[in-house]
Amino acid sequence: MSKIQRALLSVSDKTGLISLAQTLAKAGVEIISTGGTAKALREAGVAATDLSAYTGFPEMMDGRVKTLHPKIHGGLLYIRGNEKHEAAARSHQIQPIDLVVVNLYPFEQTVARPDVSLAEAIENIDIGGPSMLRSAAKNHESVTVVVDPADYGEVARQIAEAGGTSPELRRKLAAKVFARTAAYDAAIAAHLQKAFEPGAGAAALPGAISIHAPLVQHLRYGENPHQAAALYGRFQDYFQQLHGKELSYNNILDLTAAAALIAEFAGDAPTLAILKHMNPCGVGQAETLRGAWDKAFATDKQAPFGGIIAVNQALDAPCAEAIAEIFSEVIIAPDFTAEALVVLQRKKNLRLLKMLKNPRDARPLDVRSVGADSFLMQERDLKSTGAADLKIVSRRQPSAAELSAMLFGWRIVKHVKSNAILYAGADRTLGIGAGQMSRVDASRIAVWKAGEAGLSLRGSVVCSDAFFPFPDGLIAAAEAGATAAIQPGGSVRDAEVIAAADERDLAMALTGARHFRH
Repeated sequence: MSKIQRALLSVSDKTGLISLAQTLAKAGVEIISTGGTAKALREAGVAATDLSAYTGFPEMMDGRVKTLHPKIHGGLLYIRGNEKHEAAARSHQIQPIDLVVVNLYPFEQTVARPDVSLAEAIENIDIGGPSMLRSAAKNHESVTVVVDPADYGEVARQIAEAGGTSPELRRKLAAKVFARTAAYDAAIAAHLQKAFEPGAGAAALPGAISIHAPLVQHLRYGENPHQAAALYGRFQDYFQQLHGKELSYNNILDLTAAAALIAEFAGDAPTLAILKHMNPCGVGQAETLRGAWDKAFATDKQAPFGGIIAVNQALDAPCAEAIAEIFSEVIIAPDFTAEALVVLQRKKNLRLLKMLKNPRDARPLDVRSVGADSFLMQERDLKSTGAADLKIVSRRQPSAAELSAMLFGWRIVKHVKSNAILYAGADRTLGIGAGQMSRVDASRIAVWKAGEAGLSLRGSVVCSDAFFPFPDGLIAAAEAGATAAIQPGGSVRDAEVIAAADERDLAMALTGARHFRH
């Protein structure tokens, strides 16, 4: 155990501060503190020495200069037992500081406000705090450093029981400090890059990636039982689990894909999507969620078993009763009525998640590990397409019903793994082909799935996430019964594909935007 005789407390977030300080005082630890922290301690009856009295140097420049002093950093950094260090400390009247409790100016929370000014952001860049944390963490063989209020309890327990902390705890806390200061610096760098680089939008790609994502929970395993896994980040800011067993790795992949898809229909008529393995297997829209369920489930009555269901409105009892007739893994909704919860909570393991925030509001960047200690980063595919964005290239103009089906299906096909072909009506999917090496094969699968479900594709719209490289894919769609098509265009054979559409009296719209999803 490393005995603690002197502590420096300087925190912005005062959660748990008083309880920790009371433990320190009871253990006879001398407490040094700054500004608002010292005031809070005294109001709670805990004695504390002002930092300026301790250093003999006043705080100045609106508090910008207060902890950057040799008595502070010398007390943290000198190696106990090193004769030269000990002699220097005595010569300059530097006393050891054995415990540092610091959390930083709330930079991330400040810049998250839409009205924050650059001057306010810069003023919330902490200088002294990270410096003290790093000094203490570097010398963790002798100094205990705490940056997270969640660790106060264990530190207090060890001090109360033994007067100091164990080497294992000090090492753990030191590593946590460097992770926190790295994340803090990354947040500052990202904000300033966006502010200082002309024309850089919200999705400007950084010059370097520094990821800090706290552990949310360990998972039973990854995609397969032999793979360890855990969830990190701010997942709980977006989803609240109301019922059911713990989420699995695959559940989280699927439900986030489902949430991204249903976010396309925020504010629309009641819409319901069913996904499996991150691919939609049915989406429906109706006057009620129960009606939407009937249309979505009719697309594919096999795949939904063990699937993920997402809705764009509060889930009500009639829809819940229909869903409860099959086995599902997860249901996601903006809310659940009390009656719906009664129905669904009869299933002990069914996971019910309330969507607290629209995932489209998250950072507009995707990061993916590609092995070899390398990462890919890109802007998320948030592009929306409306009627005004379409270029009609066929002789025949689409009917109103065909246009509605184009726009409905196009919002869904962007969430289908490539190569993706989707047949749709104005308010429902009819057949989906996903993840094929050939676009023609994707179309064949979509046609086959529709046939298996007993659905007719006559009068449907075929949606393709990328251009038709040859006319064969379009011809296959026409033979299946499609009367209109929507696709990005851009193939060197666009003219041949358009001619094939005209020969079959298909209406065709080009979006000019591809939606590959690997």
